[in-house]
Amino acid sequence: MGFICGFSVATGAAARLVSGYDSYGNICGQKNAELESIPNSGMDHTHRKYVFFLDPCNLDLINRKIKSEALCVAACPRQELKTLNDVQKFAEMNGSALCHYKLKPSEYTSSKASSLCPKLPVPASAPIPFFHRCAPVNISCYAKFAEALITFVSDNSVLHRLISGVMASKEIILGLCLLSLVLSMILMVIIRYISRVLVWIVTILVILGSLGGTGVLWWLYAKQRKSPKETIIPEQLQIAEDNLRALLIYAISATVFTVILFLIMLFMRKRIALTIALFHVAGKVFIHLPLLVFQPFWTFFALVLFWAYWIMTLLFLGTTGSAVKNDQGFVEFRVSGPLQYMWWYHVVGLIWISEFILACQQMTVAGAVVTYYFTRDKRNLPFTPILASVNRLVRYHLGTVAKGSFIITLVKIPRMILMYIHSQLKGKENACARCMLKSCICCLWCLEKCLNYLNQNAYTATAINSTNFCTSAKDAFVILVENALRVAAINTVGDFMLFLGKVLIVCSTGLAGIMLLNYQQDYTVWVLPLIIVCLFAFLVAHCFLSIYEMVVDVLFLCFAIDTKYNDGSPGREFYMDKVLMEFVENSRKAMKEAGKGGAADARELKPMNICNKNQKFY
Repeated sequence: MGFICGFSVATGAAARLVSGYDSYGNICGQKNAELESIPNSGMDHTHRKYVFFLDPCNLDLINRKIKSEALCVAACPRQELKTLNDVQKFAEMNGSALCHYKLKPSEYTSSKASSLCPKLPVPASAPIPFFHRCAPVNISCYAKFAEALITFVSDNSVLHRLISGVMASKEIILGLCLLSLVLSMILMVIIRYISRVLVWIVTILVILGSLGGTGVLWWLYAKQRKSPKETIIPEQLQIAEDNLRALLIYAISATVFTVILFLIMLFMRKRIALTIALFHVAGKVFIHLPLLVFQPFWTFFALVLFWAYWIMTLLFLGTTGSAVKNDQGFVEFRVSGPLQYMWWYHVVGLIWISEFILACQQMTVAGAVVTYYFTRDKRNLPFTPILASVNRLVRYHLGTVAKGSFIITLVKIPRMILMYIHSQLKGKENACARCMLKSCICCLWCLEKCLNYLNQNAYTATAINSTNFCTSAKDAFVILVENALRVAAINTVGDFMLFLGKVLIVCSTGLAGIMLLNYQQDYTVWVLPLIIVCLFAFLVAHCFLSIYEMVVDVLFLCFAIDTKYNDGSPGREFYMDKVLMEFVENSRKAMKEAGKGGAADARELKPMNICNKNQKFY
């Protein structure tokens, strides 16, 4: 990645991108070297610092390029120039020639100037040029992009109704997004301080919310279906039918979801009481490590910085290479030979380093939670366990994180390629090929999720043992398999409760959206605004609760290692919290009573090699 960025900057791409260049390969604002077999190249543009397009409306909508000839000028026009006389006066007063280089300002009104001067009227440019480009302030050709987007969709009326619904409901959408953020923060406070009653609160609210939401949807559907259509304006009749159809789809989906949710709750009802202890211990972690809540913000900030660097390097790559003529006779810069495939690796780097940053977050959280778990006296915790975890990550475990993220990349890239092939062949392949493609995509997706979970536990084992990635992954896999009944049951219940928290936030935000959007003054389609609000609410809830979910997973692996290495005897006391120990005993009793896992719990487990005589837990 460093080589790609350095190559694009060293070959002059940075200057071409920042300062701009004309249609003959001359970089504006500097003296240029002559290019072989390129006319008008090698010009001195020291005083011509801005790129000016003779016809900025000449757009290639397919390739998203400006096909107009570009020149380097001394100044951009601040006012609209309607005639060639105005162009000539502008050149004489400002010293900026807007016509071709071979045409003098005194010849701007001649007959041959029509093909060598800008298309009239010349629009006024922005006060501050964008990357030294003369960008028109108010230009009608921008509408061509919107026109191309609309004509790309077959049913223009549907698109117009959806867009109008979003624009008419933009204040409500913004308010509902803020509501989801507030609800997520309130839920995190509840998790931290009243974790004992959290599970029952979430369970009851989800049951009531799912029943209430389903009932409200069916009530609205029945009400709108019985409303007389004669009172509706003919122009709004189609909108009413779209809303009625959307209500029916939402009501059926909510009903199916509610039934499935009740069946899962019925199956897991005996383990709800045990989950209270789990959330209590996880809540203690956040009490001692409150800065864990802000971990997603730092990760997001790092991702934004990397994505900005990646996009800037991609723009550099677009202007690097050797000068070649295109079909119009203008100069373009293209990379030839093996270096033309650099952008492929640049895309791979986008996936790999993004996964690497996310893995660094997992390693940091794992190290901080491991420090908390294996410190008997919590008063002896480091002043900043999170910074201590970051320090260990940077000094010792960057290779582990890089290897784990690379494995995820190796699985994600083939899945993305298959998804691209499937989208390109949609409607052309036969049923057998379509089924095989979907099966491969589904299998790779499942493999990616399994590897993500294994990697996270491998990072926890690395934080405990300070071993390399492969050894940690093997140890984590062995201990997860040997304790499958206990760990899987506890982990499933905990993750399910967090999922219910996400559902609670989405349902609450969606229900408020239904009530506000259905009774707003503007009679518009609110299907798309409601989808936008629900997606944003889920993303916000996932951002907050994913850290809590990560803490729960780390706690379980620490507990499994603790029970394998220690037996509670003098000198080998457990590190776990008393509440978690009660949880384990109750879980073991429940499984024995149900006849599930008695043999597994009675089985003798070999200790995991987590430390020797000269090592200590963090």
